[in-house]
Amino acid sequence: MDSIILDIDGTIWDTTSIVANAWNEEIQKLFPSVPQVSSDILKTQFGKPMNVIADNLFLGLNDSDKKILMDACCQNEQLAIKNSTKNITYENVVSTIEELSKTIPIFIVSNCHDGYIELVMKKNKIENFITDFECYGKTKLSKGENILLVKKRNNLQSPIYVGDTQGDFDQCKIANVPFVFANYGFGALDEKSKSECFKIIENFIELKFLVETLSST
Repeated sequence: MDSIILDIDGTIWDTTSIVANAWNEEIQKLFPSVPQVSSDILKTQFGKPMNVIADNLFLGLNDSDKKILMDACCQNEQLAIKNSTKNITYENVVSTIEELSKTIPIFIVSNCHDGYIELVMKKNKIENFITDFECYGKTKLSKGENILLVKKRNNLQSPIYVGDTQGDFDQCKIANVPFVFANYGFGALDEKSKSECFKIIENFIELKFLVETLSST
């Protein structure tokens, strides 16, 4: 293992309660016929590309209106997260990222909209610990393709990816990158996928122990 690539939602933090309120404000303002969302609903969607989320949640809208609503939701979401004083980051994440970055490069690849990763890094004060990042909002590529893009761009030979959904696992299979399942996050894996995981963690700090173990072998 020469690097770690991280997912965001359900792996680094949980914004769903903040995001649900922000999205519902825009839904009510722009397209009140669209069903309101909840934190639990968003947990089933986060990790998917933004266009897929729009298709799943913004029922009754055409593609053009889905994009209008999603763009508005994402703008309001970023503002709400930026202004929030709630601690939504999972325990041990920031300290573990800081410590690991001293010995191994850390990257972020997410299916989020453009600008979200920058917000995550700034909010958690981890900008100096992340080597590179990529997202669907910037490339319009799948997570697997973005993993390969980051891998190629940084000449990574054997990265691992840390995520929390079946979709993350499936994309890592496509990218041929070992998957570490954050079992504390939003998603669940089928039993076959669980058996194929490189590692299953219950707390982010376990990544530190994983790196230490692999470094000593």
